[in-house]
Amino acid sequence: MTDNQASFILHDGTTMPKIGLGTYRMKTLGELRPVVKEAVRNGYRLIDSATVYRNEEAIGKIINEIINDETFGVERKDLFVTSKLSPRNQGYEECYKAVLASLKKLKLDYIDLYLIHWPGTSKHKLDDPKNKENRSESYRALEQLLKEGKLRHIGVSNYTEKHLRHLIDTCTVLPHVHQFELHPALYQPEILSICRENRIQIQAYSSLGEGKLLKGKYAIKELDPISERLQVSPAQVLLRWAIQHDWAVIPKSTKPDRVKTNGDLFSFELSGQDMAFLDDYHKQEAHRMCWDPTDIY
Repeated sequence: MTDNQASFILHDGTTMPKIGLGTYRMKTLGELRPVVKEAVRNGYRLIDSATVYRNEEAIGKIINEIINDETFGVERKDLFVTSKLSPRNQGYEECYKAVLASLKKLKLDYIDLYLIHWPGTSKHKLDDPKNKENRSESYRALEQLLKEGKLRHIGVSNYTEKHLRHLIDTCTVLPHVHQFELHPALYQPEILSICRENRIQIQAYSSLGEGKLLKGKYAIKELDPISERLQVSPAQVLLRWAIQHDWAVIPKSTKPDRVKTNGDLFSFELSGQDMAFLDDYHKQEAHRMCWDPTDIY
């Protein structure tokens, strides 16, 4: 990955890697160390974590190992570390304290990107107006932490169109990033449009539909002939589709060899016909594979 291939320019003029390593469901050093190190060796510079993943301490330890190992040739400034607010920590004071706790666990002086993970609050009903108040206060805390230099970028995750519009209308600093489920079976044009209009960088998660778009009843069978023609994996086709749309991706794998393959997205290009097919796929097969925030007030 060359520099111009590997980063997007955010609305504040700084850059963010196009490809990152997702770490959802990986908690232990034994699971994380080989894949994080393989990712960094192969040009990944973004590592995506979250409070609810319960792996910040392990990731912090591995980052420290990488920085202090001259064979990597990587400094702290070269890495882009993301974490996210747990729904149980919504609200100004709780959010502020949660970020400080994440910094301590990660053993970092600053976090490159911090997101509100979910628009709702734990133990509150979906239609409780407190959800809107709490996430607004959480975002206000992120703006303050950004001002203090403890965070370099802030944003949200899993926000719907209504959540995003309310935030844009009330915030002081526009989100740098919106991370949400995005793949050919869940194409969300309204959210995509809002992000483009406001220069909010889109970061797709579950690009492979939790693997269900590759095999099983939700598999996209047409991926096979595309991947065979291009001599890449079906997973690479789905990830390249996102990259060609200028969306960042954070594929996760527990296998170092897959991590390496998933990062090879610039040696090939999808045709206009391939892109059009994947763009329209949701019209025939629409599926949400992860959490649904639609009904949160």
